[in-house]
Amino acid sequence: MKTLLRSLVASFLAVLARGIVKKYQPTIVMVTGSVGKTSTKDAVAAALSERYFLRASEKSYNSEFGVPLTIIGARNPWENTTAWLKVIQEALTLILLPNHYPKLLVLEVGADRPGDLAKILAIATPDAVVVTRLPEVPVHVEAYAGPQAVREEEFRPAYALASGCPLIISADDDYARDMAKRLSANVIRVGYAEDADVLIQALQFTKEGMKAVVVSCGKKHNIAAAHALGRTQLYAPAMALALASTLHMTADEALEGLSKYSPPPGRARILKGKRDSVLIDDSYNASPAAVEEALAALSQIQASRRIVAIGDMLELGRYSVSEHKRIGVLVAKHADVLITVGPRAQALRESAIASGMEESKTWGFETSIEAAHALLEEVSEGDVVLIKGSQGVRMERITEVLLQDPADVRHLVRQDKEWKKR
Repeated sequence: MKTLLRSLVASFLAVLARGIVKKYQPTIVMVTGSVGKTSTKDAVAAALSERYFLRASEKSYNSEFGVPLTIIGARNPWENTTAWLKVIQEALTLILLPNHYPKLLVLEVGADRPGDLAKILAIATPDAVVVTRLPEVPVHVEAYAGPQAVREEEFRPAYALASGCPLIISADDDYARDMAKRLSANVIRVGYAEDADVLIQALQFTKEGMKAVVVSCGKKHNIAAAHALGRTQLYAPAMALALASTLHMTADEALEGLSKYSPPPGRARILKGKRDSVLIDDSYNASPAAVEEALAALSQIQASRRIVAIGDMLELGRYSVSEHKRIGVLVAKHADVLITVGPRAQALRESAIASGMEESKTWGFETSIEAAHALLEEVSEGDVVLIKGSQGVRMERITEVLLQDPADVRHLVRQDKEWKKR
């Protein structure tokens, strides 16, 4: 019954959202991919805000519910019936009465299972698409026939583009490059590869976050990802800059908007921890590719000890054991201390020990709360702690316990009342 009701509500929301798009005909930018969508969506919105009256998806509203709610301009009512009625009222008001509606929508779109993006594309057709990374083993792969099926699903918005429309992809992603060859879109490759149309170079790791230079059309521009760590953090502002140029904005306009951009909570955010430690809060979610990048970033930081607190990587299906073991090998190379949370991460811990990590420097826990209190006793001055895991493991609870300043909880993910109840 609950599944049927959910389906009916989603279908009704889709009808309302489709009516709003048809009436106001905003320019639609879709951000898709398996990793880094929310950061990229936020960067795109920041870059375009200097020119356009726009609206962007809140947080990670990228589902069959999140996208219509963004189009309507409403927040998630969760299980509040009265709030749902207000959402419907807002939507009907937009459809039936004149309103001052945004000229551009930046929509983050995602898929948990086959057909999810087809439902979203039935609501709105993109005028421009940004595709983030499409890794070897993507998240949600357990719901698909295999990794390529996930990549095809995530790439679906690009297939919906009309000829000549902007398609921004990673120059370092062979899967995206191959799929883009099928299209007549205006493909712009962004990244570290030498043949990138927008080339990221002169990378700097700083205490304030990441900095780099991008070269586009022979001109150099400075970009940054404040308060975050890792080379992947710079894809978002670089892709935003590339997209802005296709929408007839100057680089100065886009960079002015990007000066206000900061990666969202839970994405390799640098925070102050207890006893003068440093926390890298990457607790929003975890896929093998994202964990690999986070470990590479951790290796760039000077520290007394590098501590990795990592939870289960979920929704990997038949790849779960092999990917946890593979990441365990990498942890042994990059970390001094390992804390794992959840039953799947136990294979990661065992792999790290088998790869040379001292067993006495590893601990496994069932919950993030248990791990948090153990780490609270362990962390000391000069330590750098990387905190990462899939959403269901709730690794942000570890970050919250380790924060030097409790007020910094505002920088963490899943702090809404509805999430705190779970």
